[in-house]
Amino acid sequence: MNLDNRWIKMADRIPWDEFEIKYAELFPSDTGNVAKPLRMALGALIIQTKFQFSDRELVEQITENPYLQYFIGLPSYQEKAPFDASTLVLFRKRISAEMRMIVIRAHKLPEKKKRRL
Repeated sequence: MNLDNRWIKMADRIPWDEFEIKYAELFPSDTGNVAKPLRMALGALIIQTKFQFSDRELVEQITENPYLQYFIGLPSYQEKAPFDASTLVLFRKRISAEMRMIVIRAHKLPEKKKRRL
């Protein structure tokens, strides 16, 4: 993959770990279904906001694009959709207003030191 790709650069600028701590607090119990990682949820909402995709179109775009898959935190390209379109409703409910602000500012984040993949 091209390290100069905009999705790789943006993914490297977002403080995923800081947001993951806040997101994990929403799920205090060890019972029930395991939540999708924050990077997947917030990353998908950033992509959707940037392109104004419908939920179904967003899932198709992520499924077809390895750079978008990297952005949402998948370890490698996969041909199977990482989540169902209906899951986006849950993502929007679970992500706090504070975390959503990153969606609005996603394209304005300052550069972070480059890291090697």
